[in-house]
Amino acid sequence: MHYYSEEPATSVKFAKSVSLPGCSSSLSLLGTGYREKVFAIIGVKVYAAGLYVNPSMLNELSPWKGKSNPEVEKDLALFQSIYQSTLEKSLQIALVRDVDGKTFWDALDEAVSPRIKSPTPVDITALSTFQSIFQGLSLKKGTLILLTWLEPSKMLVSVSANGIPTKVDATIESMNVTKALFDVFVGESPVSPTLKSSVANNLVAILQ
Repeated sequence: MHYYSEEPATSVKFAKSVSLPGCSSSLSLLGTGYREKVFAIIGVKVYAAGLYVNPSMLNELSPWKGKSNPEVEKDLALFQSIYQSTLEKSLQIALVRDVDGKTFWDALDEAVSPRIKSPTPVDITALSTFQSIFQGLSLKKGTLILLTWLEPSKMLVSVSANGIPTKVDATIESMNVTKALFDVFVGESPVSPTLKSSVANNLVAILQ
């Protein structure tokens, strides 16, 4: 039996089921992909990512049963349902190269900030909490970063250089920020199109 799923472009292995800090039950892998950044016209793979959900969430997605792959992938309402579910979900990011913490945050912030039209004081605090985790960090190849949504507006952030993190480094509480982050990865124009299409593929297969 295969306990891991390999992201093809980066060869990063993701466990099919994980127990994460702060989660009440284990989560199942729904899809994997990678993020590429273009430097001087050369595409460089920065990290692989896997989306995990509480397996019970699949019951909430039954309205999409029998839909085709393109229908599922283009349906923003489906991804909104995953975000709005009160069940836990988590994004596991595995770095495939050394990245300075500030560079990682700047790249993420570049994607998140435009998605928050007029930030409230709560959003600004949440973003600065998030930023402070990465300040001064040197993220080595193999570092894992977990973004875990306990509920739509509450997200845990954990970073570990050796395997799955065992503790929570910060809690982000801001609906706008947690929604923007979810949108960055599986929204209308995701930073990793491969992740979104892998999630859609697997959902189509599961919801047959």
